[in-house]
This record gives sequence, C-alpha cells and structure tokens, in this order.
Amino acid sequence: MKLATYWRDGSERFGALVGEGVVELSSDRFPSLRDALAANALDELRDRATSGMLISATRLAWRKPIADPAKIVCVGLNYKDHAAEAAAELPAKPSLFVRFNDAQVAHEEDIVRPAASRQFDFEGELAVIIGREARHVAAERALEYVAGYSCFAENSLRDFQGHSRQATAGKNFEKSGAFGPCLVTADEIPDPSKLILATRLNGMEVQHASTADLIFPVPFLISYISSFTRLLAGDVIATGTPKGVGSARRPQLWMKPGDVLEVEVSGIGVLRNRVVDEVAEAA
Repeated sequence: MKLATYWRDGSERFGALVGEGVVELSSDRFPSLRDALAANALDELRDRATSGMLISATRLAWRKPIADPAKIVCVGLNYKDHAAEAAAELPAKPSLFVRFNDAQVAHEEDIVRPAASRQFDFEGELAVIIGREARHVAAERALEYVAGYSCFAENSLRDFQGHSRQATAGKNFEKSGAFGPCLVTADEIPDPSKLILATRLNGMEVQHASTADLIFPVPFLISYISSFTRLLAGDVIATGTPKGVGSARRPQLWMKPGDVLEVEVSGIGVLRNRVVDEVAEAA
C-alpha cells in the first residue's frame, strides 16, 4: 500500500494511492498518517482503501508523507564508495546527525538554494519510517518496527557542512531537502537491502546504487539508534547517500535555480523537485 499526505479543500489529509487517484483515509480518529501509525491502524487503513471513494490526484497538492515527525535521524558515509570519494575512513559506528523538519519540502515543491552558499549538493537516499515505539531493539527484530519506506533528498551545503566537526549547519537550511512522494508499507518491501537508488539532475543520472551496499543496513541502524533514543511512530531515518555527489566531481557540480532533482527508489517511486533561489526577506 502506498500512503500519501496532501492538501485538499483547505486542510492536510492523507490517503492511499490507487491507480491515478487517492482513496482518502484521514478521519477524526486519524487526522494524520502519523496518528494512524501510532494507533497501529495500518490493517484498518488497508481494508478501507479497497472501498473508499477515489479522488483524482490532479486535484491534490502533495505534502511530506509524515508531516511532523518527532525525529529525523540521518546517516553519513554509509556507502563504501561514497566514503572513498570523500577520502574518508570507513566508520566503525554509524555517523549520525539530525535534520529539522522544516529543512524538507514535499514532492513537487521547490527546494531552495540559500543566499548564504552556492555549494548546494544533491544526496539521494532511502528513508525508513518507524511504525511503532522502538527502544533497545535487537537487529534481528528491527524490521518489525518499520511502517514503510520513502525517498529522501538529503542535500547539503558543503561549505557550511565543513565549518566544524558537526554537520548540523550544512544539513539544515530551510527547504533545502525533500521527502516523499509517499510511504510504501513494509509488506511491499520485505527486504530493504534489495532496492535500487538512482538520483538524476536535469535527467542525467548522477547516482546509482543498490541498498545492499549500505555499510550499516537498516536493521542495524534501527537497533543502534534505538539504543540511545526512543524512536516513535512516524520518526524518519535517512540511510545515507552513495557516490556521485557534486562535491566529489571534477569539475564540481552544484545545484542551481531551474535545475530539477529526482530521487528514485525501486518499488517506491520518484521524488521530484525544482531548485529555486532563496527570496530575501524584508529587514
């Protein structure tokens, strides 16, 4: 089942993608997809998706699949080939950082190149969405805690990322990344290590990898992260980007206004966003 969040008739709602349309599933009980996950209601949603009224997707404005995750945890240097192109040693433990919710936009929304930097780099990733509270989870049981998967454009401002040992500044410019277009439930992706990730800039493929190449696979990441923090329904883990990033190319390749970035993960779909320049705010 593919679940999407969208804006319709003045409010944010969610539903199941069916063909070229959406069966609306939001209700007073579950106003958001995050609420439905917290209530362990995926089976109920699946039943309702087979009989509800179909709405044309052309009438909808997409939102992030999880509009308000409590946590977005990202993994750096999680593909060997990306570590090699960055001239970095392979990590012994996951290199983690967090992203603010307002650093991501939805499918078909504009991503913003900030005025403070021109080193705007692309990073396509697989996102994992947690389905229920997870703390001290064993790796062999970790996939039981996954609600589903999505595409993630993590993107970075490389000069700001290098200002200190902490990557926070370069990873959290407002609207610099993207998340979507939908959440594909875990029953449709029983093994997240068998997916193909591709990133395209203006139609040119710039990244291509198998998730089998992750240094720290999804079950290990959930186990490791849940060892120090309580993961909640709707929390997001962005699993890292493969080689091909613009900063490692010669000449370097930075995103600029008018560019179109696409992140595709097999079995999930394509996350597509146009790049625009930041509009200066009045003093």
